[in-house]
Amino acid sequence: FPVTIIAACDGIMDRFQVRLGSLLDEGQLLTTLSDNSKMWLYFNVSESDYLDYMQHKETNDVPVELVLANGSLFPQQGKIDTIEADFNNEVGNVAFRATILNPDKLLRHGETGTVLLAKKYENVLVIPQKATFEVLDKKFVYLVDEKNTLHSQEIKIAAEVPHLFVVASGLKEDDKILLEGLGKVHVGSIVTGK
Repeated sequence: FPVTIIAACDGIMDRFQVRLGSLLDEGQLLTTLSDNSKMWLYFNVSESDYLDYMQHKETNDVPVELVLANGSLFPQQGKIDTIEADFNNEVGNVAFRATILNPDKLLRHGETGTVLLAKKYENVLVIPQKATFEVLDKKFVYLVDEKNTLHSQEIKIAAEVPHLFVVASGLKEDDKILLEGLGKVHVGSIVTGK
């Protein structure tokens, strides 16, 4: 006799484990149904990023963004809802889980991508990465004084984004720095132009 099976939710159905017309045993698996209207993103965070997150989570609700495998940005933002209790001592990170809405059912279980955690910086200096150079793991820029003479200045970096550094200390807003040709000059060189 025919039986109607009603699912408890909408979702994506996997392949059938039995053929149409087969005799079923009680409790036999027919298929699986995934409710993917909300997805969980699992990702690992370094200890320093974890500490930054925990120290600022009350003042800065950190949105989670997802870059898909094809490089496009998923249109919905997620929210962190779980942090694992222990750090992985071998690699120095901790597992996070975020929930993200999936209204168009684009995301599926097992997909990969890159998780972006936004961090808000206010009243900071941002300089191009190409305007810096390194000496013994320290970052420097060439400052241009009022006589157009170059001096090296150590800077501390608060954050790194593609092609830019957020400067924590070492520069003031009205400082002039050399942007191009760093490999062609040295301390004491005189520059011309803007």
